[in-house]
Amino acid sequence: MENTFDIAVAGAGPAGLMAAIAAAGKGEKVLLLEKMEKPARKLRITGKGRCNITNIKPEDEFLSNVFPDSRFFRSSFRNFSNTDLVRFLNVAGLDTVEERGGRVFPASQKSRDVAEVLVREAEKRATVICNAKVSRLYTEQSRVKGLCYEHRGKQIDVPVRALIVATGGLSYPLTGSTGDGYEFARHAEHGIVPLRPSLTGLELEDYEAVCLSLKNVELSLAVDGGIVQREFGEMEFTGYGIDGPSVLKISRNAVDAIRANKKVAVLINFKPALDRQQLMNRIDREILSIPTGSFTDLLKKLLPSAFVLPFARKIMMQANRKLTTFNSSDRERLVNGLFATKYSVSGFRPFSEAIVTAGGVCLQEINPKTMCSTLIENLFFAGEVLDLDANTGGYNLQIAFSTGYMAGQNAAI
Repeated sequence: MENTFDIAVAGAGPAGLMAAIAAAGKGEKVLLLEKMEKPARKLRITGKGRCNITNIKPEDEFLSNVFPDSRFFRSSFRNFSNTDLVRFLNVAGLDTVEERGGRVFPASQKSRDVAEVLVREAEKRATVICNAKVSRLYTEQSRVKGLCYEHRGKQIDVPVRALIVATGGLSYPLTGSTGDGYEFARHAEHGIVPLRPSLTGLELEDYEAVCLSLKNVELSLAVDGGIVQREFGEMEFTGYGIDGPSVLKISRNAVDAIRANKKVAVLINFKPALDRQQLMNRIDREILSIPTGSFTDLLKKLLPSAFVLPFARKIMMQANRKLTTFNSSDRERLVNGLFATKYSVSGFRPFSEAIVTAGGVCLQEINPKTMCSTLIENLFFAGEVLDLDANTGGYNLQIAFSTGYMAGQNAAI
């Protein structure tokens, strides 16, 4: 084998960069390998180019947004918390701002600035090699002895004292997240919890495509006829179905239910701020204001114009019908539609569009206090490769940073 390093890190995304920084900070000689042409490719486009770095909520509230086992993440979070991360980035030269809901962004509103700060800090401390794909692990007697990586047409062997796998999941594969870490985990005989897209759009049937953004609506997820989750906020109608913040929050449960062959539907409440009587009174007032108008005219006062005709067809009412013929039964149908327009969910968007990957390396085989494998004594895992994900709002990046920091620190012991 050529070259000598104490610790190797596979993958230079948020988890890998932080792992390299933490390990090198303890005086270790660290090799950080990235198979793409530059580090942090996915980080550079996250948050639609803005990068929601973390969420500043207190521990218990933060952990309530982490799945499937927030207790696993507690040690990593306490070791390197959201406030620790913000402080680290500020000291490194990145100004940050806190926005609605505790979300933290770079003050520049540019994801690439976050990536460049992390890469700069890693390069100060570690040897970073890009276009370097880890192709093989060498293990012996329940220990990693070294690895082989491909670089410029050569196969290069490197002995290491510890290896940190931070190769990401399957979401946004064009950024390099193609599941390499799962193969390394399988090589070490780790179990992999089934992989599926999370924080992703949902495809609808009985749906008339319309492109429309909505605010202040309530979205409910129904599985086998029962409501299992409600979210309030923003959503979008798209060419295939629905997307947006509220949809992303329900997508994890929706995807799992679809994969389990359960009947899945969404119900949209367009007027969640009103109770039934208040909505009926509102409708009566609008009808009085346009006594010679049509049902279309009424709906334009209640819904965005682009959704008027699709909504009318959805609740099976004639859009050109005169309001002079509007009766109590019609009013009931309209109120029911505004409070609970129902669409069957037929599918979900693929990994190429999903923000994160649910599933991954089984948490029961990882020590949460070190991020070390319980099967291979010097093999560590961090970030999205783990069976650990979260809601949208900065939580997933914090998981990557915290588990990466924990892995780097403990690999250096």
